[in-house]
Amino acid sequence: MADKTNFDLVVIGSGPGGYHAAIRAAQLGQDVACVEAEKLGGVCLNIGCIPTKALLTSALLANDMVNSGAKHGILADNIRLDMGPAQERSRSVADQLNKGIGHLFKKNKVTPFMGHGRLAGQGKVEVTAEDGSKTVITGKNIIIATGSRPRDLPILKIDEEMIWSSTGALMQKSAPETLFIVGSGAIGMEFADVYDAFGSKVTVVEMAPNVLPLEDEEVSKFMERTFKKRGMDIHTGATFQNAEIQGEKVKVTFTDKKGEAHEMVVDRVLSAVGRVPNTEDVGLDKVGVKTDDRGYVIVDDQLRTNVPGVYSIGDCAGKQLLAHKAMHEGVACIENMLGVGHHTVDYDNVPNATYCHPEVASVGMTEKQAKEAGYDVEVGKLPWVAIGRAVASGHADGFVKVIRDKQYSEILGAHIVGPHATELIAEFVIGRHLESTVEEIEQAMHPHPTLSEGVSEGALHVLGRAIHI
Repeated sequence: MADKTNFDLVVIGSGPGGYHAAIRAAQLGQDVACVEAEKLGGVCLNIGCIPTKALLTSALLANDMVNSGAKHGILADNIRLDMGPAQERSRSVADQLNKGIGHLFKKNKVTPFMGHGRLAGQGKVEVTAEDGSKTVITGKNIIIATGSRPRDLPILKIDEEMIWSSTGALMQKSAPETLFIVGSGAIGMEFADVYDAFGSKVTVVEMAPNVLPLEDEEVSKFMERTFKKRGMDIHTGATFQNAEIQGEKVKVTFTDKKGEAHEMVVDRVLSAVGRVPNTEDVGLDKVGVKTDDRGYVIVDDQLRTNVPGVYSIGDCAGKQLLAHKAMHEGVACIENMLGVGHHTVDYDNVPNATYCHPEVASVGMTEKQAKEAGYDVEVGKLPWVAIGRAVASGHADGFVKVIRDKQYSEILGAHIVGPHATELIAEFVIGRHLESTVEEIEQAMHPHPTLSEGVSEGALHVLGRAIHI
């Protein structure tokens, strides 16, 4: 623990939201402490976004080698896939970036306190170290950025050995012969991709009518078809019922959308049924911070709680449980707190990103949502086979879908499934932020041959004048 205990700002949690807030406050001249119970960088950096993307990179290489290597003149006999080195690489990537947060804190003179932070009265935070010792630090302002954790269901109790959360799935050095995944949001679909690539027979069960339930229906149906072509079993509109551990196997039962009962015995189960906020043991009741009925901290548009001087950001403050949303909130919170005048967060312009292959990304409304909102919409859908760079890369599955309002040509929504979708969606995010029309997206020159031409051609297609189809 550091000797100094009085600060301008104390941030509880060093995940994406917390460390962005801490560094931005330090840049603006604040004396900042950041409390972290586990590792600097939080879930995202250590056991979430970053190591998962490292594994997905390995999965893509494995898939390309097995399915396309010969087409590229890479000839290899008896290809053997081993998840162990891929898993070790993902840990080394996370460790490298964890150390990076430490360097950033040192550079910006942010003081880290390692231990569990709890509110201990107005302007006070008690930090309990791993050895049980306690230190009370004070701050004129306090930010709660304690994140979230995987949801644990009574019928699907996570033990990280037989029944995994995303954390357990990250730590495996070998792929099981069979993997049963409950939930087909981003986490479920990403790990389905990884384990299928390394040889597991994957079954996915989803309660909603479509996989990736938050995405546009056309995108969801495309992804379901794609994963089924790869040999995965996908059951949508299904009801998971039970998981029973039987020695080194797990017996799972579910009912499909037709009402037919299914029973399977599998090697491992992944629970990917959502997340819950880490707000139970943070001392919120000590100072009277209000939460909603699901445990999320209630904040206003400047991320202020009902208690003066106490703010909350990231997953524990609800709305989209996304790292980039937390990062943006961290900066917005600090700049509003200190009167710099940052805009508030536009929660209607938060991009979604799923890093399986093909990638999926979106921003704004789905086609169904736009119509239900009463807009007179026009929809364009440009297939990647129309873009030379996509065909040349060998990854031309998918499409760019653009939804515009006919009256003002406003970009109501954009949906990309295909190569590097998670990078390309940023063009539409910026376009919506700047209130650009679809015409302005197309009028901005895009380099050739690139995947970014898909954005330009997608804009042209929604206007009814695409060149390449």
